[in-house]
Amino acid sequence: MSNNGVMIRVHNPHPWPSTEQEAVAVQEHLRSLVRFDGEPEVVRTAAGLDVAYREDTNELVAAVTVLDMGTLDIMDSVVVRGKPEFRYVPGLFAFREAPPLLEALTRLSVEPDILVCDGQGLAHPRRFGLACHIGVLTDTPSVGVAKTAMGRYEPPGEQRGDWSPLYCDSEIAGRALRTRHGVKPVFVSVGHRLTLDTACELILRLAPFYRLPETTRSADRLGRSAPA
Repeated sequence: MSNNGVMIRVHNPHPWPSTEQEAVAVQEHLRSLVRFDGEPEVVRTAAGLDVAYREDTNELVAAVTVLDMGTLDIMDSVVVRGKPEFRYVPGLFAFREAPPLLEALTRLSVEPDILVCDGQGLAHPRRFGLACHIGVLTDTPSVGVAKTAMGRYEPPGEQRGDWSPLYCDSEIAGRALRTRHGVKPVFVSVGHRLTLDTACELILRLAPFYRLPETTRSADRLGRSAPA
């Protein structure tokens, strides 16, 4: 699907599972496709991906915004509404949120250089969170920025830019990154086609004023304000 000549395609399609066992099998298969090379030399645009839930209607709203990395102005945005087609299971969040987010990405008229997901990347029990899933399926550099840790960490220093390793089992799966002095850290983990150093550098650029990056904040606002 394309819009104004810009195309984001699903490069590694798979049937969307209906059971927990099928979903785990998909993750186990796709995680071997995660790459840490091929990151862009220059990042000019960044997309924020977020999903809001409306409990009164059992509806979800997938929102994607594309920001200019220099000004943080919103260049494009898309909203997709739908019903969750997979029940809530810890570690399988992507099977609820990825389908409408992928649809929203295909409707963009501005192609993002990176995708910033409100969720986990490698910091996941099977090292394949939402940011990995979306990144692999679109073959686009991606990073997960989570509000809560999936794993263990020691608190980083209090200064902006301070960080500490985030461990899943005995492996370093991401970082607890301080984006504001004295404010709780966010938890950054690679999704696809980025190094952890680059991912953290980009998130700091996207979070000059608040704890969360502007990509996440703008997508969250869009999803919550979308008409029912």
